[in-house]
Amino acid sequence: MIRRVLAVAILFLAPTPALAAQVPQSEYAARRDALMARMPDAVLLALGAREPSKDYLTFHQAPDFQYLTGYREPDAALVMVKRGGQTTGWIFVQPREPAREVWTGRRNGSEGATRLTGLTARPIGSLTATLDSLIGSGLPLVVVGEMGGDFMSPDAQFVERLRRRHTQLQVTDASAAVRQLRGKKSAAELALLRKAAEITVLAHQEAMRAIEPGMNEFEIQSLIEYTFRRNGADRPGFATIVGSGPNSTILHYNADDRFMQSGEVVVMDIGALYRGYSADVTRTVPVNGRFTPEQRAIYQIVRDAQAAAERQAKVGGATQAMDDSSRAVLAAGLARLGLIESPNAAFDAVEGTCVQPVQGGCSQLSLYYMHSLGHGIGLEVHDPDQYYGGRIQPGSAFTLEPGIYVGADVLDHLLDTPRNRALIAKLRPAVQRYANIGVRIEDDYLVTDRGVEWVSRAPREIEEIEALMQERYAGPAARKPEVVEWYKETAHQR
Repeated sequence: MIRRVLAVAILFLAPTPALAAQVPQSEYAARRDALMARMPDAVLLALGAREPSKDYLTFHQAPDFQYLTGYREPDAALVMVKRGGQTTGWIFVQPREPAREVWTGRRNGSEGATRLTGLTARPIGSLTATLDSLIGSGLPLVVVGEMGGDFMSPDAQFVERLRRRHTQLQVTDASAAVRQLRGKKSAAELALLRKAAEITVLAHQEAMRAIEPGMNEFEIQSLIEYTFRRNGADRPGFATIVGSGPNSTILHYNADDRFMQSGEVVVMDIGALYRGYSADVTRTVPVNGRFTPEQRAIYQIVRDAQAAAERQAKVGGATQAMDDSSRAVLAAGLARLGLIESPNAAFDAVEGTCVQPVQGGCSQLSLYYMHSLGHGIGLEVHDPDQYYGGRIQPGSAFTLEPGIYVGADVLDHLLDTPRNRALIAKLRPAVQRYANIGVRIEDDYLVTDRGVEWVSRAPREIEEIEALMQERYAGPAARKPEVVEWYKETAHQR
């Protein structure tokens, strides 16, 4: 899953032994303490996601609220009060209501919420009165919720009603502070991401074995998502991307409804969400199990670019070196294939539309590679991370995903100038030769004091992919017994 942000730095380690994949109550308490330590005396209000208006829709908790509480029921709120350096807090939740629960499922109620979070729980119906009392004492309000955007969200509407009743109220949005804290993952969070990546790898392996010409993209999508759930994942962390042929050149294609043909490649950009944490792993494979010479050439350039970025990585190292190395390999490879004139060549573009400005115009590399190298992962597939600050630090979790996308019409939309007309005539034969070949390779990496760990070990070398795709597919692999045991043990928490 691509993000238009910057890069990272990497080296390889042996897999870290699995930790207990859960976040303890003490860690949630420490997160709340860390946030309150950044605040003056104030009332903190953190709002969870609302229950869907239709009870047949799926609920997903707000990531910031989950980070602070671990609570996964709708219509919940956290209130913390800091006075004279002393902090107290409560969680407000839906009460038990059998008549409602017969429609939407069993609720935790106050007793269950206290057991799960360690916080004193109160009915959500008392939230407004509690806030009115606390705010009436003169304390400012600090909010964590959906407060921005082009329309007034339910969170913003709730706070606005408080403002109207308390005209002198000072309100500050603390979401940025929470996201800064989220940028450094704990050992427990890294363990959850490691497990999410493991499940995602299983799904890639199942898909590689099953793909054959004549199948529809949605058949593979369904197999991938079935594998996620079968192996303990909550759901996909984002819309599953299975794009074949021309769809392989569309970055976030997720309609997944085309029949795949022999001689095409298919891009699978997928991620399992495990206990709230999302992996993000992409593989590109040939539909018939064998890369053509043209596909092989493009694929190897992308793989070499990823490897070049990995070689630059080290804890504490600068992230820009990773991006620079990857782009250099991509540009040199495209020039070799005749898809660009030279590694530093430019074309004419309308001002303000160029995603990679260079001296003399817009980089020809951006005709085929228009996104950045990676992004953070965590509670969201595009998560806050320390390396956005320019250095790789322990506690980071991120992806690397170089790509090349040769759209059949890539030259048809260039600005009509003498230089571009000459460029089109020169590049047209190569574009026709490699048309509709899109390749992206994306992996997940976790940073600890030991170094950088590659955790998404699905086949990615050409020979590995082709070998796996030649195996006879006999249906989904056996589920691990511990998955069933975990479901039995944690049924009351979900």
